[in-house]
Amino acid sequence: MAFSLQLQQMFLSPSRFCSQSKSTNPQIIPNLTRKPSIHPLAYAQNNATSNIEAAKSSINSSAEEVSLPPELRRELMPKHIAVILDGNRRWAKKRGLPVALGYVAGIRALRNFVKLSYNWGIRALTLFAFSSENWFRPEAEVDLLMGLFDKVLKDEVENLARAGIRLSIIGDSSKLPKSLQDLIDKAVMTTKANSRLHILVAINYSGQYDVVQACQTIAQKVKDGTIEPEDINSFLVEQELLTKCTEFPSPDLLIRTSGELRLSNFLLWQLAYTELFFSHSQWPDFGEAEFLEALSSFQQRQRRYGGQSS
Repeated sequence: MAFSLQLQQMFLSPSRFCSQSKSTNPQIIPNLTRKPSIHPLAYAQNNATSNIEAAKSSINSSAEEVSLPPELRRELMPKHIAVILDGNRRWAKKRGLPVALGYVAGIRALRNFVKLSYNWGIRALTLFAFSSENWFRPEAEVDLLMGLFDKVLKDEVENLARAGIRLSIIGDSSKLPKSLQDLIDKAVMTTKANSRLHILVAINYSGQYDVVQACQTIAQKVKDGTIEPEDINSFLVEQELLTKCTEFPSPDLLIRTSGELRLSNFLLWQLAYTELFFSHSQWPDFGEAEFLEALSSFQQRQRRYGGQSS
């Protein structure tokens, strides 16, 4: 893979997927606001070890609940949160850095986000990691992203399994590199019995295609005579969507970072009654304070599902 050397230099030691970052500090990777005077790959190599060490903090894998921040109420916590991880490239370009370092910083933010979700009792996360439209990005960037997925899966599957975290991949994985498909199969099988937190990663995913493939499956059942056309309803469609693998297929809260105010073809059916939160922070800067803001906003809303207020 074109970026294999670059990835090795950015990840010098095994990472911890559920490690802690200094969320109160908007500068995710130390000293990255200065434009490097050395080659970007060497710069990444010099910073990678300190980045990972600064993020290390094992997730609490016991069944005991961690105390919530005082501004949150446990009975009002969302069970399923969907996240559009937006702004990694802009974060890097704003600092005069290679795009690759924006994604590295984004992975660090993701580790902290998963740790907080795990400790605060979130039951499911769906992460929009790579859309079907992302194939139209420059080939070098696509190779980089495929390499990052490969690296994270290799390093983290055992950590996820020990922490009781289940991993699922939604989307058309048949178009991914064969080596990545094999890693995905292994990660899914290794963690399938876990139930503390379910992470769904949307790779090569399209919300429109998700609905289309559900309709195709239902149409085939009608053709085979196993159901009648009048049997088709919203519940049947939901059972054929890619999120059927989780106990909570419809997210309670959607978070999108980087100030964009659109869904970008993500979980179009599932988000019908989801509460939306748009953050101006770019994803690498989305830490504990920003997550608390999103959760506090969610808990202050009255969810009506199209009905009248009480």
